[in-house]
Amino acid sequence: GAYRAGTGLVTLATARGVYTIVAAKIIEATHIPLEETETGGIGSQAIAPVREALKNCTALLIGCGLGQEPETQHFVRELLLENPALADMPLVVDADALNIIAQDKELLKDVPKDSVLTPHVKEFSRIVGKFDNINDRTALQVDLSTKYKINILVKGHETCMTDSNGDIFINTTGNPGMATGGSGDVLTGIITGLISRGLRPFDAMIAGAYLHGLSGDIARESLGEESMTAQDLVDHLGQSFLKVI
Repeated sequence: GAYRAGTGLVTLATARGVYTIVAAKIIEATHIPLEETETGGIGSQAIAPVREALKNCTALLIGCGLGQEPETQHFVRELLLENPALADMPLVVDADALNIIAQDKELLKDVPKDSVLTPHVKEFSRIVGKFDNINDRTALQVDLSTKYKINILVKGHETCMTDSNGDIFINTTGNPGMATGGSGDVLTGIITGLISRGLRPFDAMIAGAYLHGLSGDIARESLGEESMTAQDLVDHLGQSFLKVI
């Protein structure tokens, strides 16, 4: 997703146990294999190589496929706390990183301002608590965005996005065929890729959601909704850019 969005170089930091699989799948990227703990988590020993890599990065996405082992939770806390490399770096938070924050909500205050959080509805409810309807959910989303000065994108039908001013935006591209494993990861890759190109995180969030959904709509024309996969969204992203540009 990030490469198709125009990123020049992607660096993937993954657990050593899956490193060879990921490296074989995404051959264009550079890779950092992280040592795992005995329980399969990513521990404190991974902080140093990640922080070193961040010196040469312009955006960071954390959470996809990360896991929630106790050591990994500690890794996320250390990465966010007092990390000079993240002081001025846009951060995109997804998946397990969101679930880790949900278990320790004090971490929200350490998420850099203007970062982008991309939860689906269940991940969002783990952070803010239960809500009865979409109006209540949107109000909680606005409150969270304004309190911590972050951008939030809640994935789903007519994806809802809020910024640090409390403004609300609804995306209208996309279709039910995109409700497939990995689709959300493609979205966060696109958003992070656009940020790395110099877009403001807010603009990257809005544009990324639109392009992601448009790619799904273009894929539907030739594949239908039933047969769509996350890879199809990546493969049709170039056509989305051409259509918009």
